[in-house]
Amino acid sequence: MHGRVLVTGAGGFIGSHLCERLVRDGANVRALCRYTSERSLGNLVYADPAALEEMDVWFGDLLDTDFVAAAIRGCDVVFHLAASISVAYSFEAPRQVVATNVEGSLNVLSAALREGAIDRIVHLSSSEVYGTAQYTPIDEQHPLHAQSPYAASKVGADKLAEAFHLSYELPVAIARPFNTFGPRQSLRAVIPTVIAQARAGSIVRLGATSPTRDFVYVADTVDALVRLASAGEVVGKTFNIATGVDVSVADVVELVGEILGRPLRIHVDEDRMRPPLAEVFQLQGDATHLREATGWQPEMSLRDGLQAVIEWMGQRDAAPTAPEAYAL
Repeated sequence: MHGRVLVTGAGGFIGSHLCERLVRDGANVRALCRYTSERSLGNLVYADPAALEEMDVWFGDLLDTDFVAAAIRGCDVVFHLAASISVAYSFEAPRQVVATNVEGSLNVLSAALREGAIDRIVHLSSSEVYGTAQYTPIDEQHPLHAQSPYAASKVGADKLAEAFHLSYELPVAIARPFNTFGPRQSLRAVIPTVIAQARAGSIVRLGATSPTRDFVYVADTVDALVRLASAGEVVGKTFNIATGVDVSVADVVELVGEILGRPLRIHVDEDRMRPPLAEVFQLQGDATHLREATGWQPEMSLRDGLQAVIEWMGQRDAAPTAPEAYAL
Protein backbone atom coordinates (compact mmCIF):
# COMPACT_ATOMS: atom_id res chain seq x y z
CA MET A 1 0.00 0.00 0.00
CA HIS A 2 1.28 3.44 -0.92
CA GLY A 3 0.23 7.02 -0.25
CA ARG A 4 -0.65 8.76 3.00
CA VAL A 5 -2.58 6.51 5.40
CA LEU A 6 -4.20 7.64 8.63
CA VAL A 7 -4.73 5.21 11.51
CA THR A 8 -6.88 6.33 14.43
CA GLY A 9 -6.36 4.28 17.56
CA ALA A 10 -2.74 3.73 16.56
CA GLY A 11 -1.71 3.24 20.19
CA GLY A 12 -4.23 0.46 20.67
CA PHE A 13 -3.77 -3.28 20.41
CA ILE A 14 -4.88 -3.78 16.80
CA GLY A 15 -3.85 -0.28 15.75
CA SER A 16 -0.21 -0.71 16.70
CA HIS A 17 0.04 -3.94 14.71
CA LEU A 18 -1.72 -2.32 11.76
CA CYS A 19 0.70 0.63 11.73
CA GLU A 20 3.68 -1.74 11.64
CA ARG A 21 2.16 -3.72 8.78
CA LEU A 22 1.44 -0.56 6.78
CA VAL A 23 5.00 0.70 7.20
CA ARG A 24 6.31 -2.66 5.98
CA ASP A 25 3.98 -2.39 2.99
CA GLY A 26 5.46 0.98 2.04
CA ALA A 27 2.69 3.31 3.24
CA ASN A 28 3.30 6.78 4.62
CA VAL A 29 1.64 6.29 8.03
CA ARG A 30 0.11 9.04 10.14
CA ALA A 31 -0.57 7.44 13.53
CA LEU A 32 -3.10 9.07 15.85
CA CYS A 33 -2.62 8.47 19.58
CA ARG A 34 -4.75 9.90 22.35
CA TYR A 35 -3.11 12.91 23.96
CA THR A 36 -1.97 12.53 27.54
CA SER A 37 0.41 14.73 29.52
CA GLU A 38 3.01 11.98 29.10
CA ARG A 39 2.34 11.85 25.34
CA SER A 40 2.02 8.09 25.68
CA LEU A 41 2.51 5.98 22.57
CA GLY A 42 0.42 3.19 24.07
CA ASN A 43 1.20 -0.13 22.40
CA LEU A 44 3.39 1.56 19.81
CA VAL A 45 6.15 1.34 22.42
CA TYR A 46 6.32 -2.35 21.48
CA ALA A 47 6.58 -1.67 17.76
CA ASP A 48 9.75 -2.32 15.84
CA PRO A 49 11.89 0.81 16.43
CA ALA A 50 12.69 1.14 12.73
CA ALA A 51 8.99 1.01 11.86
CA LEU A 52 8.09 3.49 14.60
CA GLU A 53 10.73 5.89 13.28
CA GLU A 54 8.91 5.89 9.94
CA MET A 55 5.54 6.85 11.48
CA ASP A 56 4.23 10.40 11.75
CA VAL A 57 2.72 10.28 15.26
CA TRP A 58 0.03 12.79 16.17
CA PHE A 59 -1.44 13.30 19.65
CA GLY A 60 -4.99 14.53 20.13
CA ASP A 61 -8.60 13.56 20.72
CA LEU A 62 -11.32 12.47 18.30
CA LEU A 63 -13.81 14.75 20.02
CA ASP A 64 -11.75 17.75 18.86
CA THR A 65 -13.17 18.43 15.38
CA ASP A 66 -10.34 20.76 14.36
CA PHE A 67 -7.75 18.16 15.27
CA VAL A 68 -9.57 15.43 13.36
CA ALA A 69 -9.90 17.62 10.29
CA ALA A 70 -6.19 18.45 10.34
CA ALA A 71 -5.24 14.80 10.81
CA ILE A 72 -7.32 13.62 7.84
CA ARG A 73 -6.19 16.40 5.54
CA GLY A 74 -3.94 15.06 2.79
CA CYS A 75 -4.66 11.39 3.50
CA ASP A 76 -5.69 8.86 0.87
CA VAL A 77 -6.89 6.05 3.17
CA VAL A 78 -8.29 6.17 6.70
CA PHE A 79 -8.40 3.23 9.10
CA HIS A 80 -10.74 4.25 11.90
CA LEU A 81 -9.96 2.01 14.88
CA ALA A 82 -10.09 4.45 17.80
CA ALA A 83 -12.69 3.54 20.41
CA SER A 84 -13.42 3.04 24.07
CA ILE A 85 -13.34 -0.74 23.92
CA SER A 86 -14.19 -2.14 27.35
CA VAL A 87 -17.61 -3.77 27.72
CA ALA A 88 -17.24 -3.71 31.51
CA TYR A 89 -16.37 0.00 31.52
CA SER A 90 -19.41 0.75 29.38
CA PHE A 91 -21.66 -0.44 32.22
CA GLU A 92 -20.02 2.13 34.50
CA ALA A 93 -19.60 5.05 32.09
CA PRO A 94 -22.01 4.66 29.15
CA ARG A 95 -22.06 8.37 28.32
CA GLN A 96 -18.28 8.53 27.87
CA VAL A 97 -18.25 5.36 25.77
CA VAL A 98 -21.02 6.70 23.52
CA ALA A 99 -19.28 10.07 23.16
CA THR A 100 -16.01 8.46 22.14
CA ASN A 101 -17.41 5.78 19.87
CA VAL A 102 -20.35 7.57 18.27
CA GLU A 103 -19.35 11.25 18.29
CA GLY A 104 -15.73 10.37 17.58
CA SER A 105 -16.78 8.32 14.55
CA LEU A 106 -19.07 11.13 13.40
CA ASN A 107 -16.13 13.54 13.55
CA VAL A 108 -13.96 11.22 11.46
CA LEU A 109 -16.67 10.69 8.84
CA SER A 110 -17.56 14.38 8.69
CA ALA A 111 -13.93 15.44 8.35
CA ALA A 112 -13.35 12.88 5.59
CA LEU A 113 -16.37 14.24 3.75
CA ARG A 114 -15.26 17.87 4.08
CA GLU A 115 -11.64 17.24 3.18
CA GLY A 116 -12.54 15.11 0.15
CA ALA A 117 -10.12 13.06 -1.97
CA ILE A 118 -10.38 10.07 0.41
CA ASP A 119 -10.04 6.83 -1.54
CA ARG A 120 -11.24 4.52 1.24
CA ILE A 121 -12.29 4.56 4.90
CA VAL A 122 -12.10 1.24 6.73
CA HIS A 123 -14.29 1.54 9.81
CA LEU A 124 -13.72 -0.99 12.60
CA SER A 125 -16.84 -2.49 14.14
CA SER A 126 -17.19 -5.35 16.66
CA SER A 127 -18.90 -8.73 16.75
CA GLU A 128 -20.48 -7.59 20.04
CA VAL A 129 -23.12 -5.81 17.92
CA TYR A 130 -24.70 -9.19 17.14
CA GLY A 131 -25.27 -10.19 20.76
CA THR A 132 -25.77 -13.87 21.53
CA ALA A 133 -26.08 -15.76 18.26
CA GLN A 134 -29.62 -16.33 17.01
CA TYR A 135 -28.12 -18.70 14.43
CA THR A 136 -24.60 -19.86 13.63
CA PRO A 137 -22.36 -19.20 11.96
CA ILE A 138 -23.20 -15.49 12.19
CA ASP A 139 -23.19 -13.77 8.80
CA GLU A 140 -23.51 -10.05 8.11
CA GLN A 141 -27.32 -10.36 7.80
CA HIS A 142 -27.66 -11.52 11.41
CA PRO A 143 -29.85 -9.13 13.46
CA LEU A 144 -28.01 -6.56 15.57
CA HIS A 145 -28.75 -7.00 19.26
CA ALA A 146 -26.81 -4.70 21.55
CA GLN A 147 -26.54 -6.26 25.01
CA SER A 148 -24.23 -3.61 26.49
CA PRO A 149 -23.75 0.15 26.14
CA TYR A 150 -20.49 -0.64 24.34
CA ALA A 151 -22.29 -2.77 21.76
CA ALA A 152 -24.94 -0.07 21.33
CA SER A 153 -22.25 2.54 20.72
CA LYS A 154 -20.67 0.37 18.03
CA VAL A 155 -24.06 -0.16 16.36
CA GLY A 156 -24.48 3.62 16.33
CA ALA A 157 -21.04 4.17 14.84
CA ASP A 158 -21.59 1.48 12.20
CA LYS A 159 -24.92 2.98 11.18
CA LEU A 160 -23.34 6.41 10.86
CA ALA A 161 -20.67 4.95 8.57
CA GLU A 162 -23.36 3.24 6.51
CA ALA A 163 -25.44 6.44 6.36
CA PHE A 164 -22.48 8.55 5.22
CA HIS A 165 -21.97 6.15 2.35
CA LEU A 166 -25.64 6.12 1.36
CA SER A 167 -26.15 9.87 1.85
CA TYR A 168 -22.87 11.28 0.56
CA GLU A 169 -21.24 8.36 -1.28
CA LEU A 170 -18.35 8.36 1.18
CA PRO A 171 -16.20 5.32 0.29
CA VAL A 172 -16.59 3.40 3.57
CA ALA A 173 -16.12 -0.32 4.18
CA ILE A 174 -17.10 -1.71 7.59
CA ALA A 175 -14.88 -4.41 9.10
CA ARG A 176 -16.49 -6.46 11.87
CA PRO A 177 -13.83 -8.55 13.65
CA PHE A 178 -14.74 -11.31 16.02
CA ASN A 179 -12.49 -11.76 19.06
CA THR A 180 -9.04 -10.62 18.02
CA PHE A 181 -6.18 -11.78 20.25
CA GLY A 182 -2.40 -11.67 20.22
CA PRO A 183 0.63 -9.90 21.70
CA ARG A 184 0.02 -6.45 23.25
CA GLN A 185 -3.62 -7.08 24.11
CA SER A 186 -4.98 -5.56 27.33
CA LEU A 187 -5.31 -7.74 30.40
CA ARG A 188 -9.02 -6.89 30.31
CA ALA A 189 -9.39 -9.41 27.47
CA VAL A 190 -9.95 -13.04 28.31
CA ILE A 191 -6.91 -14.64 26.66
CA PRO A 192 -4.23 -12.39 28.20
CA THR A 193 -6.08 -12.61 31.53
CA VAL A 194 -5.97 -16.40 31.42
CA ILE A 195 -2.33 -16.51 30.36
CA ALA A 196 -1.15 -13.94 32.92
CA GLN A 197 -2.81 -15.84 35.76
CA ALA A 198 -1.63 -19.22 34.45
CA ARG A 199 1.96 -18.02 34.33
CA ALA A 200 1.67 -16.92 37.96
CA GLY A 201 0.02 -20.04 39.40
CA SER A 202 -2.40 -22.88 38.91
CA ILE A 203 -5.67 -21.04 39.65
CA VAL A 204 -7.37 -18.88 37.02
CA ARG A 205 -10.07 -16.52 38.27
CA LEU A 206 -12.68 -15.72 35.65
CA GLY A 207 -16.30 -14.80 35.17
CA ALA A 208 -18.53 -16.99 33.02
CA THR A 209 -16.58 -19.80 31.34
CA SER A 210 -19.29 -21.38 29.16
CA PRO A 211 -19.63 -18.52 26.59
CA THR A 212 -17.92 -19.27 23.29
CA ARG A 213 -15.94 -16.90 21.09
CA ASP A 214 -14.44 -16.99 17.60
CA PHE A 215 -10.80 -16.07 18.22
CA VAL A 216 -8.83 -14.43 15.38
CA TYR A 217 -5.10 -13.80 15.64
CA VAL A 218 -4.19 -10.12 15.38
CA ALA A 219 -2.01 -10.50 12.26
CA ASP A 220 -4.96 -12.11 10.48
CA THR A 221 -7.29 -9.29 11.54
CA VAL A 222 -4.76 -6.73 10.30
CA ASP A 223 -4.42 -8.56 6.99
CA ALA A 224 -8.18 -8.36 6.51
CA LEU A 225 -8.18 -4.61 7.19
CA VAL A 226 -5.38 -4.00 4.70
CA ARG A 227 -7.18 -6.02 2.04
CA LEU A 228 -10.41 -4.06 2.58
CA ALA A 229 -8.52 -0.82 2.00
CA SER A 230 -7.71 -1.71 -1.60
CA ALA A 231 -10.16 -4.38 -2.76
CA GLY A 232 -12.86 -3.55 -5.26
CA GLU A 233 -16.58 -4.02 -4.64
CA VAL A 234 -16.34 -3.54 -0.86
CA VAL A 235 -17.49 0.07 -0.43
CA GLY A 236 -20.78 0.40 1.42
CA LYS A 237 -20.60 -3.16 2.69
CA THR A 238 -19.90 -4.90 6.00
CA PHE A 239 -17.45 -7.79 6.38
CA ASN A 240 -17.03 -10.24 9.24
CA ILE A 241 -13.48 -11.18 10.18
CA ALA A 242 -13.79 -14.65 11.69
CA THR A 243 -12.38 -18.18 11.62
CA GLY A 244 -15.76 -19.92 11.71
CA VAL A 245 -14.80 -21.86 14.85
CA ASP A 246 -15.97 -20.92 18.34
CA VAL A 247 -14.26 -22.06 21.53
CA SER A 248 -15.48 -21.76 25.12
CA VAL A 249 -13.56 -19.79 27.72
CA ALA A 250 -13.13 -23.03 29.68
CA ASP A 251 -11.57 -24.67 26.60
CA VAL A 252 -9.12 -21.77 26.28
CA VAL A 253 -8.01 -22.35 29.88
CA GLU A 254 -7.51 -26.06 29.18
CA LEU A 255 -5.49 -25.34 26.03
CA VAL A 256 -3.27 -22.83 27.83
CA GLY A 257 -2.64 -25.45 30.51
CA GLU A 258 -1.67 -27.98 27.85
CA ILE A 259 0.81 -25.54 26.30
CA LEU A 260 2.31 -24.70 29.71
CA GLY A 261 2.44 -28.39 30.59
CA ARG A 262 0.40 -28.27 33.80
CA PRO A 263 -3.29 -28.43 34.72
CA LEU A 264 -5.12 -25.21 35.58
CA ARG A 265 -8.10 -24.84 37.92
CA ILE A 266 -10.85 -22.29 37.30
CA HIS A 267 -12.27 -20.22 40.13
CA VAL A 268 -15.49 -18.43 39.12
CA ASP A 269 -15.37 -14.86 40.38
CA GLU A 270 -18.84 -13.29 40.60
CA ASP A 271 -17.31 -9.79 40.36
CA ARG A 272 -16.11 -10.65 36.85
CA MET A 273 -19.55 -11.67 35.60
CA ARG A 274 -21.55 -9.52 33.21
CA PRO A 275 -25.14 -8.64 34.18
CA PRO A 276 -27.25 -11.72 33.31
CA LEU A 277 -29.12 -10.15 30.38
CA ALA A 278 -25.92 -8.62 29.01
CA GLU A 279 -23.94 -11.85 28.68
CA VAL A 280 -23.23 -12.85 25.08
CA PHE A 281 -23.20 -16.64 25.14
CA GLN A 282 -22.04 -17.51 21.62
CA LEU A 283 -20.13 -15.75 18.87
CA GLN A 284 -19.17 -17.81 15.83
CA GLY A 285 -18.60 -15.88 12.64
CA ASP A 286 -19.00 -16.51 8.93
CA ALA A 287 -16.32 -14.72 6.87
CA THR A 288 -17.48 -16.04 3.48
CA HIS A 289 -18.28 -12.50 2.32
CA LEU A 290 -14.77 -11.27 3.17
CA ARG A 291 -13.11 -14.32 1.61
CA GLU A 292 -15.00 -13.93 -1.66
CA ALA A 293 -14.33 -10.17 -1.87
CA THR A 294 -10.64 -10.14 -0.89
CA GLY A 295 -9.26 -13.70 -0.85
CA TRP A 296 -8.60 -13.42 2.90
CA GLN A 297 -8.05 -16.54 4.98
CA PRO A 298 -6.94 -16.83 8.62
CA GLU A 299 -3.41 -18.22 8.85
CA MET A 300 -2.75 -18.64 12.58
CA SER A 301 -4.30 -21.46 14.60
CA LEU A 302 -5.60 -20.81 18.10
CA ARG A 303 -2.91 -23.04 19.67
CA ASP A 304 -0.07 -21.33 17.79
CA GLY A 305 -1.53 -17.92 18.59
CA LEU A 306 -1.72 -18.75 22.29
CA GLN A 307 1.89 -19.92 22.17
CA ALA A 308 2.88 -16.59 20.60
CA VAL A 309 1.09 -14.65 23.35
CA ILE A 310 2.71 -16.77 26.08
CA GLU A 311 6.15 -16.14 24.61
CA TRP A 312 5.51 -12.43 24.19
CA MET A 313 4.27 -12.01 27.75
CA GLY A 314 7.42 -13.72 28.98
CA GLN A 315 9.57 -11.29 27.00
CA ARG A 316 7.49 -8.34 28.17
CA ASP A 317 8.03 -8.85 31.90
CA ALA A 318 10.77 -6.25 32.03
CA ALA A 319 9.14 -3.92 29.49
CA PRO A 320 6.99 -0.85 30.26
CA THR A 321 3.29 -1.52 30.75
CA ALA A 322 0.95 -0.41 27.98
CA PRO A 323 -2.19 1.55 28.85
CA GLU A 324 -5.13 -0.63 29.80
CA ALA A 325 -7.95 1.69 28.77
CA TYR A 326 -8.89 4.15 26.07
CA ALA A 327 -7.14 3.35 22.79
CA LEU A 328 -7.25 6.49 20.66
